[in-house]
Amino acid sequence: MNAIQPASGERSKDLADSVVRPSREEAEAAVRTLLRWAGDDPDREGLLDTPKRVAKAYEEFFAGYGEDPTELLARTFSETEGYDEMVLLRGISFESHCEHHMVPIIGTAHVAYLPNNRVVGISKLARVVEIFAKRLQIQEKMTAQIADAIQDVLDPRGVAVVVSAQHQCMTTRGVKKHGVDMVTSRMLGAFKDDRGLRSEFMALTGMNAAAVG
Repeated sequence: MNAIQPASGERSKDLADSVVRPSREEAEAAVRTLLRWAGDDPDREGLLDTPKRVAKAYEEFFAGYGEDPTELLARTFSETEGYDEMVLLRGISFESHCEHHMVPIIGTAHVAYLPNNRVVGISKLARVVEIFAKRLQIQEKMTAQIADAIQDVLDPRGVAVVVSAQHQCMTTRGVKKHGVDMVTSRMLGAFKDDRGLRSEFMALTGMNAAAVG
């Protein structure tokens, strides 16, 4: 059995190193067990290939465990003509999965930073969101992970991340409240200390500054 690839951060690395990934056959057998537990027959025609499809889907849903945001963000460039104002990528859509019920979290992230001599390609910001989204998550942790990874690698003068998402663990089960968004934010450096800069960021994202403090 192969070890799961290390996740970003020392605690995540320690956890990943202590966990082994089962074989594809074991994963498919687990799906068959769940199908029987749900009350259906995994041997009927419509479900024969379901275990294979689910295992393949999980490879896509949780691909973030095999990617390192630190390596991704390390590819920077310095030819910026002295640009030192906010860099903002708005409306980064993502799909994640709740670690409590393993159902989808569908949302949007806004990510900004204040460069300190070097900048990173804008696609890398979207990829960082994608890496952390493609893991079992809670929104609060994911928001912090995105901001902290950018701060740790780029060492900018500030980082701001706002995430807005709907959680199907509360829309399709439990309280079943539809149309409810959860908003989380992480402000570091200048974005935390300078209310004017934070307000500019919120205005540019179209968010209500009062909603995130």
